[in-house]
Amino acid sequence: MVNNETYVPKRVMVIVAHPDDAEFGCAGAVARWVQEGAEAVYVLATSGDVGISQPGMTRQKAAEIREAEQLAAAAVVGVKEVVFLREPDGMVENTIALRKRLVREIRRFRPEVVITGDPTMVFTSLGGINHPDHRAVAGGAIDAIFPAAGQPNLFEELAEDGLKAHKVRKVYVTARGQGDTYVNITDTVNLKIEALKKHASQVGEWKELDQRVRDWTARTGEGKEMKHAEAYRVITVTGDEEWAKQQAADGNR
Repeated sequence: MVNNETYVPKRVMVIVAHPDDAEFGCAGAVARWVQEGAEAVYVLATSGDVGISQPGMTRQKAAEIREAEQLAAAAVVGVKEVVFLREPDGMVENTIALRKRLVREIRRFRPEVVITGDPTMVFTSLGGINHPDHRAVAGGAIDAIFPAAGQPNLFEELAEDGLKAHKVRKVYVTARGQGDTYVNITDTVNLKIEALKKHASQVGEWKELDQRVRDWTARTGEGKEMKHAEAYRVITVTGDEEWAKQQAADGNR
């Protein structure tokens, strides 16, 4: 069994809808795990191409800006690979086609942990409405993780590209302050903030961004002996014994 206080997965995949979703949701944990030896990849369903509401802005130009911002933000926390699926921003649907694209990425990278959002969250803890892309992508990620990615007779044509079935060990669902597992990001909260600032098109007008993030992560860590924390709901998909067998078959990658 893993100890959630000290657990560091070897390979982490983050599946989100838009540029900046990872920074708001999980960049502190990703930065910590990367510092402790993990390899991480971001998979973004869209390029945020309708996310800049400036006069004269086109979708193509917005996508270029936001992809560049995401690459810069990922570099801050040590993520060297970012995959853009370039689904239409604001119109993502949890389809079989999207599931297959995500299965392809999971089988290619073979993560131990996948971090994604909560597909059931319609209303946020702050009283807002959760973006439909967030729900669709999170649902697609969950459906790709189980059972699709680990079922060799599903999307079996991917095997022609050398992508064999892979069972993820754990799913970390971002919990917006309330979860069952808390990752101590006291030593990486500055990196989380620095990464967020790379999304200038989205947070450039935010006043006191630093303090907002510090206050939010401090509230999450209250009562848990953590100065700053991120909260997750963790689902174990593959048990320890089965995970060990899969790792042995993969050469303990």
